[in-house]
Amino acid sequence: MSTLNYQISGNGTPVILIHGLFGNLDNLKTLANSLSDHRVIRVDVPNHGLSPHWQVMDYPSLAKAMTQLLAELSIDSAHFVGHSMGGKIAMAAALLYPQYVKSLVAADIAPVAYNPRHQLVFAALNQLDLKNLRSRSQGLTELLNSGIDEATAQFLLKNLQKDDAGFSWKMNLAGLQACYDKLIGWDLRCDDLPSNRITTELSYTGPSLCIRGGDSDYVKAEHSAQFVQQFPAIKAKTLAGTGHWLHAQKPVIFNRLVGDFIASND
Repeated sequence: MSTLNYQISGNGTPVILIHGLFGNLDNLKTLANSLSDHRVIRVDVPNHGLSPHWQVMDYPSLAKAMTQLLAELSIDSAHFVGHSMGGKIAMAAALLYPQYVKSLVAADIAPVAYNPRHQLVFAALNQLDLKNLRSRSQGLTELLNSGIDEATAQFLLKNLQKDDAGFSWKMNLAGLQACYDKLIGWDLRCDDLPSNRITTELSYTGPSLCIRGGDSDYVKAEHSAQFVQQFPAIKAKTLAGTGHWLHAQKPVIFNRLVGDFIASND
């Protein structure tokens, strides 16, 4: 597989930052800036940003891609930080390739399968007529008319790119939709592991932190058992007054929580 698109800043112990669904490596840039005493690698997940488009996208292959990137950079291990889907990728890497994971931070996501919740977003994006799109503002209006809130619409439109032929998506929209069941699921069966072990038989005993949004429904009390089973050393923090986009809503507090946790496990 082709090398993932990434950007590196700073020096020190490596930290890899992994964005969520429909995002790109700029989503956690503020966090990267706050970790200036570390070597921070921000990565575009496959089918996002400038990374390669994949036909098959699941957590075992995504976790392997992250560890392969570290190997390409001659990095033995790194702190893994991921938001939403990126948090699942980080957790999968910790469970499947623990030797690469110095510590783990999962932002507002649990190691469980979720029910579908992005149908409206996919419908709105597919209804957007890129061939006849004349401006980003027109795209914003059309997404709003499809029932997407403005903050989400602005976030999604960061995926638009324009050249002489007109507008197109940076992300592989069709690929994401085709693989969506894998992304909301939590199946870590992997041919690289003995006896093709399943998720519930895996555990990562290294330092782990879940930071959840106080107003979000992504991490619930009922998920505690799955966290403890798979991540016995897990610690939890709740960021009050934030939803799923906690890192953008309260970046100073979020960045401090992540920075302090990483510093304590350097």
